[in-house]
Amino acid sequence: MPLLLFISLFTLLDFVVLFSVGSQIGLLATLILVLATGFIGLYLIRQEGTATLARARQRMAQGELPSSELLTGAALIFGGALLLAPGFLSDALGLLCVVPGARRLLARLLAQINLRLQGVAYRSSPGNTGHSGEWQRPKEDPHVRDTREGRSRGDDGQPLEGDFISRNEPRR
Repeated sequence: MPLLLFISLFTLLDFVVLFSVGSQIGLLATLILVLATGFIGLYLIRQEGTATLARARQRMAQGELPSSELLTGAALIFGGALLLAPGFLSDALGLLCVVPGARRLLARLLAQINLRLQGVAYRSSPGNTGHSGEWQRPKEDPHVRDTREGRSRGDDGQPLEGDFISRNEPRR
């Protein structure tokens, strides 16, 4: 539900910006800008898509799984769809998905946001206050394995599904 709400608000804001810019610079200039960003985006997608496909084939020939190339291809498809949609905000986000340096920055930003929202462990960077390169967990996660007690803290005190209970640990 929150994703649908976000998409709806983004689309509404995109049209508001498009109409505001169109009222300031005129209909013809707005159409030219929207078409130009679409053609530039298609050109970039073609260039990046060809390079990504070549890298994926090379990795498959070496017997490796081209996982990063698959993610890059997904970002290119998403960026291409945004570039074909009319609007300046969708064009800007689409270009972020298509341009290689911006795509890496966007992926890093989304990974950090996802880790904070999900509350999962993350590896700290040397610049953080924690020890360099150690795995960290947010303190407020209710399903964190408590190493002092030797058991998981579920809401009802029962072991969480998938928890390992050793033979020496008493049943609850």
